[in-house]
Amino acid sequence: MKLNPERAAFVAVDIQNDFCPGGALAVSGGDQIVPLINSLARRFQTAVASQDWHPAGHVSFASSHPGKHPYDSDDATGRALTLWPDHCVQGTPGAELHPLLDEGPYRLIVRKGFRHGLDSYSVFFENDGKTPTGLEGYLRGLSIDTVVLAGLALDYCVFFSALDASALGFSVVVVRDATRAVDVPEGNADRVVADMISRGIAVISIKELA
Repeated sequence: MKLNPERAAFVAVDIQNDFCPGGALAVSGGDQIVPLINSLARRFQTAVASQDWHPAGHVSFASSHPGKHPYDSDDATGRALTLWPDHCVQGTPGAELHPLLDEGPYRLIVRKGFRHGLDSYSVFFENDGKTPTGLEGYLRGLSIDTVVLAGLALDYCVFFSALDASALGFSVVVVRDATRAVDVPEGNADRVVADMISRGIAVISIKELA
C-alpha cells in the first residue's frame, strides 16, 4: 500500500506502561510492538501519540462502582460498557509512555479520558461520541486525508479510533501486527477486525505499507 507522505498521519495509540506487561491493565505482548511503532513513526512527516490520562476515581474504574469488579459491565450509555482496573492515572508511572518508545517523531500528544465522568477510547472523541479531543482539527489543518493507526489495544482504543476516523471522512489504515488486543470477551479481536474490513478500513501488515 502506497501513501502520500504529505497527506498521511501516523497515530500511535496508548503505548503506555499500564498497558504493557507488569502494568495495571496489561495487554499480552503489548511491549513487543514498541520497535514496530518506532519504525512506523519514523516513516511519516506527521506522527501523533495518544495517552489515556485518567483522574483518580475515574468513571471507567471498577473501584469507582461499589460491588463491581474489573471487566464487569456498567449501565452507562455510549461506549463505556466495560469497567476496568484503575489504570493510567494522571501523573503516575503507569500513565507514562513506554520507556522504549522513541518520542522524537511525534508532533503532538493527545491526552484523553481526563474528564472524571467520561471515558475515551477513541483518539478523536470521548465516549459520548460528540466531545472532540481536538485531533481532527489538528489533522485538517495539516491537510491530512489518511490516518494510519497502531498501538493498544486493537479491540478497544485502536478500533474506536478507526471507526471515528472513517466516519469523519479520513481514509483509514490499521497496521495489524503493530497492535495487540485485550480480547475480552474472547474472540473480540477477530470480531473487530472483520467489522473494520466490512466498513472499508484497510487492515494490513507492516510489510504491506510502502
